[in-house]
Amino acid sequence: MPTTDTLGPVLLAQARKAIADALGQSAPPPPEHPQLKERGASFVTLTIDGELRGCIGSLNAHRALGEDVRVNAVAAALRDPRFPPLSAAEFERVSIEVSLLSEPDFMEFRNEADALAQLVPGRDGVIFFNGCQKATFLPQVWDQLPDPRDFMAALKRKARLPADFWGPNVMLARYEVRKWHEGSETE
Repeated sequence: MPTTDTLGPVLLAQARKAIADALGQSAPPPPEHPQLKERGASFVTLTIDGELRGCIGSLNAHRALGEDVRVNAVAAALRDPRFPPLSAAEFERVSIEVSLLSEPDFMEFRNEADALAQLVPGRDGVIFFNGCQKATFLPQVWDQLPDPRDFMAALKRKARLPADFWGPNVMLARYEVRKWHEGSETE
């Protein structure tokens, strides 16, 4: 029976096959893995030449992990509103990363400074809530925004709020990820 260490390559193969099928391209069928049938939350990130080309995911484990990865891979390729749909020509150049999210944990804090002091750059993915406004950054975003204040300001802008916004209805949840990138080992 495969161990958890074999999960990453299987998830990457699931994502690549789903995108290939959606674009009418060919890709080898992904291997089976018992965890594909368990509920899981994933994000699929696409890059070309190191530049973001699509990123879509699930924050909560609401369906089987294999299905979650397939659905999110196709959505990242074809329905990320920030980008035009991935073309068949781009498919061969695209690099895929799959992140498997832990269950989000809601934070308790007195104010923004207290919340920022609790965040661990590089480890914590963060979900920002304010009423019906919501945005998230995967832990990988810390690579571009290592200062917690900058990270939070950009997250608030992503939620369509001013960078300096803070209010009594703000809620934060954090999560961790295991991620795999084509051509690299588990992180």
